[in-house]
Amino acid sequence: MTVKDNFTQFIRQLQDTICQTIEKMDGKEKFVEDIWQRPEGGGGISRSIVNGNVFEKGGVNTSTVFGDLPVAMMQNLNVEHAQFFACGISLVLHPLNPMVPTVHANFRYFELYDGDNKLVDNWFGGGADLTPFYLFEEDAQHFHQTFKDVCDMFGEGLYEEFKNTCDTYFVNRHRDNESRGIGGIFYDYLRSDAAFNRIELTKNLAESFLAAYVPIVERRKNLTFTEQQRDWQLYRRGRYVEFNLIHDRGTLFGLKTNGRIESILMSLPPLARWEYNFTPTVGSPEYELTHILKNPIKWAN
Repeated sequence: MTVKDNFTQFIRQLQDTICQTIEKMDGKEKFVEDIWQRPEGGGGISRSIVNGNVFEKGGVNTSTVFGDLPVAMMQNLNVEHAQFFACGISLVLHPLNPMVPTVHANFRYFELYDGDNKLVDNWFGGGADLTPFYLFEEDAQHFHQTFKDVCDMFGEGLYEEFKNTCDTYFVNRHRDNESRGIGGIFYDYLRSDAAFNRIELTKNLAESFLAAYVPIVERRKNLTFTEQQRDWQLYRRGRYVEFNLIHDRGTLFGLKTNGRIESILMSLPPLARWEYNFTPTVGSPEYELTHILKNPIKWAN
């Protein structure tokens, strides 16, 4: 089995597992499936859940696309060949309760070919990050430690490298370098010269998503919250939107390669708000979270 066939099969099985687990946690709504085709080549399976007991909106998408990269995208990726293949799984879950953090994960594989359809380059990328509205340190530690334990099986220092990349990437630079959340792991352009099995690392990290996130949801989903705390959640969601529309490379790739708009913008929350020059009260939980977002810290042992 080729690498691309192996990984394509894996992400579709993982999509089923994640959706079944999320539906069980929510206890009310089910994912609605939308199978789509890309005119230039390939397609995908988008699944969305809305107005649940736990999840206000969520999406778990897989795609397998191929064709020719636009010149602008070739320049963005710094590659010389246009013919490509890409497959991946991407998910975002926006809980209703502000005590439950939003989560994002994406794991993908990319191939490039020359004019004779010969493979000339390939790489893996992926990651998962947590965006809390109210910070519970044990949740942050659990999320990070879960992925560190996986990384440590493949090489010393991998987690630290991936965490630092995540802390650097998921940042709203136009907001005084404020992080989107408390990070996690993120990596890209993982090529064949890596000193470990790239596909097994990526598959193990992807399979660990549920172990990293589900216990957090179970601990927080039934906590009470106020209207003021809900307003803060919507305000922080606004910053999430800003990152995804201004800085996110995945969004850019989808738009530049004529991707499916509904699937690309699946990551956006159903509700968000913006307030002019808003500053949380000094010493409040909201203020403390904002401080951490501008000063990433070490969460895993």
